[in-house]
Formats: sequence, C-alpha cells, structure tokens
Amino acid sequence: MMIQNPSMDEIRDILHQAKRIAVVGLSANPERTSYQIAKAMQDAGYEIIPVNPMVDEVLGVKAVGSLKEIDGHVDIVNIFRRSEFLPEIAEQFLQIDADVFWAQQGIVHEGVYERLKEKGVPVIMDRCIKVMHALVKVS
Repeated sequence: MMIQNPSMDEIRDILHQAKRIAVVGLSANPERTSYQIAKAMQDAGYEIIPVNPMVDEVLGVKAVGSLKEIDGHVDIVNIFRRSEFLPEIAEQFLQIDADVFWAQQGIVHEGVYERLKEKGVPVIMDRCIKVMHALVKVS
C-alpha cells in the first residue's frame, strides 16, 4: 500500500487548528534538525512538548520520557525517530489523547500507516512540518 498523505487543504486545516505539538526524539542540540524545526514551530506560536528520555529540557520546556507522560490533549505527535521505531510510537499514540500522527521527512512505515488509518487517525509521513507550515501559510 502506498502512503497517501492528506491534501494541502487538509494539512492547512490541521496546522491551523493545532496548538500543542509533542515532538518525539527532540534533541537539545541546537545544531540538530529536530531542534531547529521544533524551535521554528514554537516561534510560530505552537506549544512544543519535548519527548525524549535522554534530556531534561529543550527550548525552555521540561521534557517527558514518553507520550504517555504528557498531561492534557495533544494535537500533533511529530516524530523525529527512525522508521523502525514507529510501531512503538504508534502504540503510545493510540493510548493518549492525540489527533494527528506526523512522521518527519524520510520517515515512513507502511504497517503503522495502515493500522492508524484503519482506526481513522490522520497520518502524515515523509513530510517536514516546518516546510508544510510555510507552504500552506498558516497564520
């Protein structure tokens, strides 16, 4: 099965409605892509929740070790982990109150895509959230 991402209009709606983004694999190193993209999204007004058991804090926000440790609703789970970690992340995703499963550019897992789509979850894979944000001009 091929991954079928939402349309640009649907992505615009997702990004316009979202307020909280849990970033799985967010690095505390400012030179890492995950940090740079999360900072850009934070600067654009989104609340960023770092999900990384190896760090205490990123972008001035206390990190959590897993999605299950997040209090409250999560609009987007944005993933910066290799594709082989997606099944485990998807399991946690299904246990929390989150709306959209978003795997960054270069990250794809067809089995996870199929499982989440069967459950009616909006899934975006192999797309950079920062690039999509710029392309759909969310304000």
